[in-house]
Amino acid sequence: MRGSALALILIITSASISGCIWNNKESIEEPILNEDNFREFTVVAPIDTGINVYHDHFRVNETLPEWILNSFGVTMTCNLTFEGTWDERYEADKETCWDLITSEDIVYFPGTRIIGATPDDDTEIPILDDPSDGHGTAVTGAVLNANPEAIIFFVEGFSDAAVLAAANQPLVDIITTSFGPIGSIPVPGIEDATKVAVVEKGKLHTGAADNTPSPAIQDSTAGPPWSIGISGYAEEDDNQKETMSGSYPDAAADWTQVLPNHDDIDGYHQTSGTSFATPRTAGLISKVIQTLRLEFGDNSSGAESDTRQGLLVNGSNFSLTNDEIRNALNISAWYPSSSTWDPTSGTLPISPVAPCTQVGWGVVNESNVQPMIEHLNGTNQMPDRPFDVVQCMETNQAIREAYWN
Repeated sequence: MRGSALALILIITSASISGCIWNNKESIEEPILNEDNFREFTVVAPIDTGINVYHDHFRVNETLPEWILNSFGVTMTCNLTFEGTWDERYEADKETCWDLITSEDIVYFPGTRIIGATPDDDTEIPILDDPSDGHGTAVTGAVLNANPEAIIFFVEGFSDAAVLAAANQPLVDIITTSFGPIGSIPVPGIEDATKVAVVEKGKLHTGAADNTPSPAIQDSTAGPPWSIGISGYAEEDDNQKETMSGSYPDAAADWTQVLPNHDDIDGYHQTSGTSFATPRTAGLISKVIQTLRLEFGDNSSGAESDTRQGLLVNGSNFSLTNDEIRNALNISAWYPSSSTWDPTSGTLPISPVAPCTQVGWGVVNESNVQPMIEHLNGTNQMPDRPFDVVQCMETNQAIREAYWN
């Protein structure tokens, strides 16, 4: 898990992190066409410890249509109890939901926009962020803080199998992962699975750089050239690079956020780390994609199907691939002025020389969203980045391509 411990106390794996009313085991490989005029949407897939589906942060007054559930191959619907404490709700639903979920199930939780799965089947409570965990609830909260309308396909786990469970879902647009080896030591991780998701399936992947100053290039989560590696900066503080945050990533995003608790129904806590900067970035990108789908009448999601043919936006006389969206993100990033640095803040000032080695293309936050939209729809093209920035990041990409073959 890559969030630093301001408030979360987590069980760490060997890799540092990152009632049933119907049952249909037959999954559908190809998405069904939208026939009920459901709104334009995006799907973000956090891969993590679990998610607190009882928290008010995830409650919505919207029911996902049958065609979306069928497209995900949903096998089980759990009608949650939304009265009482977290413990009372869990106990009320234990026999009709949590005790029945298997590694083969894909579960929809009405009253939320959450569909979940636990392919690894080595958890105390499938999908749910149980009291010994907590990381995944905060990660998903960061996604929805950036785009409250995103649909969540949550996968519990830290393995290739967990990532592939999201990669193999045609409606998923973005996979976000916030776990990896401590210190970005160069050991195998989830790079094979994220490559499938991005290169073969046309999705985007945001991966957390480590919570150390180690370069992100060799990190199996943030380093592969097909992944968008995210470091951290002190948004709304002194807007400088967080000292304990990976270097030479693709971009930097908000390091410290206020996010939902995993073991109550309405509490929040402040916590820090690339673990949360990364899903926030995924949420911002999903907001861009969703806005463009609305503008151009694209009422499905994902890139992988006979009708979408690798296009994350496939609208009326308008289309976009993952490469085009990623390029717009790079162009939109920016470097904060080092004049705002506070020497007592614990951050590093943004260097006027080769700032790319600290924060990659630069900072990504809400201010990037509208410029990205206008650049991609052609109404207001962003200028190219300066030559030295482009050269620095092309070098970064070349190193990554050579390293990850």
